[in-house]
Amino acid sequence: MSTLYEQAYRAADELLTASKLGKGDLLVVGCSSSEITGSKIGTDSKPETAGEVFSAIYDVIKGKGVFLAAQCCEHLNRALVVEKSFAEAHDLEIVNVIPQPKAGGSFATAAYKGLEHPVLVETVKADAGLDIGGTLIGMHLKKVAVPVRLSTNRIGEACLIAARTRPKYIGGQRAVYNEDLA
Repeated sequence: MSTLYEQAYRAADELLTASKLGKGDLLVVGCSSSEITGSKIGTDSKPETAGEVFSAIYDVIKGKGVFLAAQCCEHLNRALVVEKSFAEAHDLEIVNVIPQPKAGGSFATAAYKGLEHPVLVETVKADAGLDIGGTLIGMHLKKVAVPVRLSTNRIGEACLIAARTRPKYIGGQRAVYNEDLA
């Protein structure tokens, strides 16, 4: 196992635990292979690096029934690669494009090759997310995102930011909240 695989695996596993993600939940991942290898985002796409990170994250989620949404870069308007079954079950409109390392990004390309029946959609509302290298995944998280501090804060040279989501608190000072949803 390489260091990148170990870092990505540990981060995904820790986030799934902290977020209490389970069967049917959605993890969004944005990943800059350029940042991982020490270059500026979008300047030095590395398919092998992205493939290693994808494999690690996918190895964590597939056994738990969690779905992946792999965010493309801005050249594809940050569209997302998801399993066709997820898109259909959530009535997401499928768009027609196939990510490439220089148009969509190496991580999205690896996801497109690695998922069983990949399709692209324009938007999702994910339950948790990993932002590897400043890819700006926030637009694809549910409304109340909560930062999660992981023991791993870098994958390669890229900064790693993690988030989970929770339902909104409503009702004011007399309300009682379900701590299992917090």
